[in-house]
Amino acid sequence: MVKRFLDYVEIKTKITSVFPYLMTLCYLVLSGREIDPLRSAVFFFGMFLFDLTATTVNNYSDTKKNHQTLQFSRRTALRITAVLLLLSAALGVYLVSLTDMVVLLAGGLCFFFGILYSWGPVPLSHGPYGEIASGFFYGAVIPFILVYINTPGLLFSYSLSPEKILIEITVMPVAGLLLLAVLPFCLTANIMLANNICDVGHDVQVGRYTLAFYLKKRALYVFALLYYAAYASVILMVIAGFLSPLSLLMLLTLIPVQKNIAVFFRRQVKEETFIVSIKNFLLIISAHIILIAAGCFLPGWGPK
Repeated sequence: MVKRFLDYVEIKTKITSVFPYLMTLCYLVLSGREIDPLRSAVFFFGMFLFDLTATTVNNYSDTKKNHQTLQFSRRTALRITAVLLLLSAALGVYLVSLTDMVVLLAGGLCFFFGILYSWGPVPLSHGPYGEIASGFFYGAVIPFILVYINTPGLLFSYSLSPEKILIEITVMPVAGLLLLAVLPFCLTANIMLANNICDVGHDVQVGRYTLAFYLKKRALYVFALLYYAAYASVILMVIAGFLSPLSLLMLLTLIPVQKNIAVFFRRQVKEETFIVSIKNFLLIISAHIILIAAGCFLPGWGPK
């Protein structure tokens, strides 16, 4: 029962939400910000449960269209999805009660697109926007919400009145957050891009025209370019003083990452080479998190 549940929610793929969360948490500590344990914990479990929800919606929808079997009966699978959705929504509402309407809007956006990603007559995953959507929500929205709930007013402040809405943006913290989001955005998008490159032939047969279909051979160059953009963002963050110089050691991972890129360039087969996108994700973001954390605890090695 437990194994079937873990297979249904694809527990192994939850690295795309957990690792950006850990990265942002370390970044907050490195930046000298205090962490609110309650808000951070509520957000983590709400985020994690909704990630499970989105996966079950995707599996339920895809197996129905492809006439494949699920790990449970369709009624049981739907009940599991409903329970996960209700639990994640309850935690989301609780988090809003601890914060403000900005979190409600950001969370509502996540719920809306998380369902729309796999559900409906034309899901996002069936078009050329899947990579952008997954990269944005995992790579940018998770860091944004975590930073916002722990440091209210750091990124921006706002005031509302019947006559006008005023928003003041704090440039440097926002710039730091945007640069921080580049790495998980690129790594997450590349997992989906690699998957779609491997499946492009089958996808066309079932009416799915993903980004890989439109890019054709150029998809491989975009795959490589996204990794280089991730490394470039770290270099820029060190130069701008957002990260410790220790983070430059992450460039050493480019050696095995480049080898994995070469493997995927030679052969794009789901069962054989898709795994390189997972390996690269873990290799890059793990090193990134470790080096950010090291900058927190080694005297004199923090950011400028």
